[in-house]
Order: sequence, then C-alpha cells, then structure tokens
Amino acid sequence: MINNLVRSLLSFRSINPLGGSMRAFSIMYTARCTATGDHNGRVVCDDDRSHLDVKLTKPKELGGLGGSGTNPEELFAAGYSACFLAAMGLAAQNLKKSLPSASSVSAAVSIGKHDNGNYGFKVELTVKIPNAKQADADALVKAAHNICPYSHATRNNIDVKIKTIT
Repeated sequence: MINNLVRSLLSFRSINPLGGSMRAFSIMYTARCTATGDHNGRVVCDDDRSHLDVKLTKPKELGGLGGSGTNPEELFAAGYSACFLAAMGLAAQNLKKSLPSASSVSAAVSIGKHDNGNYGFKVELTVKIPNAKQADADALVKAAHNICPYSHATRNNIDVKIKTIT
C-alpha cells in the first residue's frame, strides 16, 4: 500500500497542467540568486553580484517598516513586465510586424489571501504599443502571452488581466 502511495505521489511530479507529462526541456540560460535575511534582507545574483544586489524591505501594508528597498512582489512585477516585453519582440518578428521602441509593459502584482486562507497573487499587465492598430496590438499581445515563460508559469494558477493601449 505504501509503495502504491509513493508511486502515485512520484507520478504527480511529471504532470503538466498544460496537458500530459512534462515536455522535453532544453536549458538556454539559468539565473541563480540567493535571498537572505527574511523580508529585511538582500537578494543577490550568485553568478555576478553586479547583475543584481538589492535590499529587501517588507511593505507597510504587510506589517513591515516600508522604506528603501524592494520586495518579492516588485521583483515579480519587474521580471514579468520585462519578459513579456521581450516576448512581444519575438511575437512581432513571428508576425512580421514592427514593435515600436516606445512600447512598454507595466505590471501590477497584488498579494492577498484566497478564501481558503492561502496567499496568492493577482497580476494586471498594461501593454502600450503606440501608433498601432488595435487589432494588430491585440494579436501581438495574444501571441506574446503564448510565448512568455511568466505567462506559462502563471496560467491556470494566477489571475492575469492584460490591457492593451495603442
């Protein structure tokens, strides 16, 4: 009986919510960072500290002192917005469209509690593509949402709303 339970639990490791078992994965780049010191510590990039070395400060809204420094929610917003903008560039290439250099992605990441008491996130992305036709901008954003690794990671896990402005 215990062997069956262990076997069942181990089989969950290979389940992908996008369907079936985990797909083959070819690593292109690995970022390694370490956080120390709780909410009032630091996050540093392990391979080169000049890439990332930031002070962590717990927001007042979460019971902290606030002040200078950043927090995991801001880092998540920064990562998601940057990744989505890069995905838009790739999507534009795939669609044979140009992406204006003034294009931007802003991410608002909210932390809160679900009705079951567990913590969770909500994300709102605001995408600006100046001087684009709305239909072209919407197609580009849809394609980027299918490319962006953050979008893959959050899909069916986090409520993500995307607003496109031309």
